Amino acid sequence: MNNIDEYIALLKNANVGEGDIEKAQAIIDATDEVAKILDSSAVKLEEKKIAIAELFPNNVRKALLKISEDCNISQFDKIAKAYLNELNKLSNCAEAVITCVNEPDDEQLEGFKSFVKKETGASAVKLEIKKDASLLGGFTMRIGNKLYDRSLKTKLKDISAAVAQKAKKNNNVDAEGIISILREDIKNFEFVTDTEEIGTVISIGDGIATIEGLDSVMYGEIVIFESGVKGMVQDIKKNTVGCILFGNEDDVFEGSRVKRSYKKAGVPVGREFLGRVINALGEPIDGGDDISADEYRLVEQEAPSIVDRKSVSVPLETGILAIDSMFPIGRGQRELIIGDRQTGKTSIALDTIINQKGKDCICIYCAIGQKASTVSKLVSDLKKHDALDYTVVVCATAADPASLQYIAPYSATAIAEHFMYKGKDCLIVYDDLSKHAVAYRAISLLLERPPGREAYPGDVFYLHSRLLERSSRLTPELGGGSITALPIIETQAGDVSAYIPTNVISITDGQIYLESDLFFSGQRPAVNVGLSVSRVGGAAQTKAMKKASGSLRVDLAQFREMEVFTQFSSDLDEETKEQLRYGAGLMELLKQPLGSPMSLSHQVITLVGAIGRKFNDIEKSELKAFQKKLLAYFDETHFDIVGEIQDRKVIDDGIKERIYKAIDEFKENSNG
Repeated sequence: MNNIDEYIALLKNANVGEGDIEKAQAIIDATDEVAKILDSSAVKLEEKKIAIAELFPNNVRKALLKISEDCNISQFDKIAKAYLNELNKLSNCAEAVITCVNEPDDEQLEGFKSFVKKETGASAVKLEIKKDASLLGGFTMRIGNKLYDRSLKTKLKDISAAVAQKAKKNNNVDAEGIISILREDIKNFEFVTDTEEIGTVISIGDGIATIEGLDSVMYGEIVIFESGVKGMVQDIKKNTVGCILFGNEDDVFEGSRVKRSYKKAGVPVGREFLGRVINALGEPIDGGDDISADEYRLVEQEAPSIVDRKSVSVPLETGILAIDSMFPIGRGQRELIIGDRQTGKTSIALDTIINQKGKDCICIYCAIGQKASTVSKLVSDLKKHDALDYTVVVCATAADPASLQYIAPYSATAIAEHFMYKGKDCLIVYDDLSKHAVAYRAISLLLERPPGREAYPGDVFYLHSRLLERSSRLTPELGGGSITALPIIETQAGDVSAYIPTNVISITDGQIYLESDLFFSGQRPAVNVGLSVSRVGGAAQTKAMKKASGSLRVDLAQFREMEVFTQFSSDLDEETKEQLRYGAGLMELLKQPLGSPMSLSHQVITLVGAIGRKFNDIEKSELKAFQKKLLAYFDETHFDIVGEIQDRKVIDDGIKERIYKAIDEFKENSNG
């Protein structure tokens, strides 16, 4: 024989059959030794031949010795190495576990082997047969970490779920309706092979599961545990993945199976969510009916690019005089509300939501780590002011696991984005992101990520930046919708220089700082004029408000300085006393009761009168009552001025004079 291919054919014919795995494995184990002998230049040809022949079973050994009789060392090297390649193909042996009710016959076994070869590309197959009567019929096949489920038990489960879903959708739950649906589903019964990539839980605790076997799972993908509990992949290591649970971990145990969903975390969205209270997964928790969704939207989305954004220029009126006059908020802006606990942060957000009534603005309130009783009171306040009809409340209370508190603001933003991309204006309140960061810190530490400053992980800035960057005002080509964000941050003893507050301050377009001393002194809302700012500023302010507010902020700053400077002095000149009286009057007018947002016209009239020094002769204690009566007088008697300001959103010197004149008339009538 001179042709090397003929030698290879001879060896292949002498080889063992693919079904004889043990003998095949013996040959495979010998290949490493063969490679060492072939690579050794110190060993003579005859010695190589004998050494290699000794490694193989009798039939192969005879073929090798026959070949060695009439070939030189170069040919023998080529033949032996080519034969090694053939053996390596045989080493590609796949193992599969078949679970069925009855023992399969030879024909079925051959079918299983052919299927495994096709799926894996292996040249040999080893089958392990297990019996399980609970499958009712059919079989399941596990190859590595993939599960092929063709059992009757699973099919019946799918039919049951489909019947329940259709019956619920059609509101048809009588026996006849269910039977008709069942008949239709059985008629269209198809025995498809469902493929699932499955893993195994190796540890569970504190809402974190560690799983092995999910080799191809994506970061952020939803996985489903054997008990039906869902989780989200948050950590991918070489051999394991870390997963946060969205349900009760008592039903998850070591050794339980986990399957991929091939979907990233998302929530159902749609118009029917308005007026409802839902959890972080989009499920209703207000005791109402199930919600029919328009679509399913991923909770993590890319923020609109620069070219997709339009500059912020349309005001979003809060109805709070102190904010609209000095720190205006525009549609598409991100304005931080920051302050210690119990300083009225949520109250400002609530008033802003109430003030959107009739302004075609959809509101989303996201409660993170709040008490359930607090959220319940807020929902009742929204109902009382007829504001719940255009509001979605997304709730992850302090009793919920950290995983739900972590995902809640992203879910709320996904709901807002659904409306934004349909051309709607949205307002979203995150109450509060301090607790959100704490929940993320807890998750990260449990996932064994290295702690950094204040034990927060290194990506905690990205946690909030990728959330808040999604708030924007879109270009007209994309519908012109917007999301205005009001994130809330709680400080400790007024420390705005702490880690999380400074992070969020650097992300947002301004902040409203609420001061404890002002709050407890009765100045509510307790807005600190010096530390509060809107980086959008006058661009998001109506011309009427811009002109009416005039020197308000400067006047208040001067008053605060003068008040501190003169508090220990008793001998003051008349001009200083007048200035102090004027400043104290402004501070009094900026007080506003909870749940009483002011219209633009009322704010403008108040500011024009105040800065025009028309209220200086009114006692401070009587100023709020005077303001209330004055605005009621304008609504009844000078509704033309009120309507003109509200419609045109512009004032000129002529309107100012008319306002001054009307205030003088009211004073005369009141005194008379």
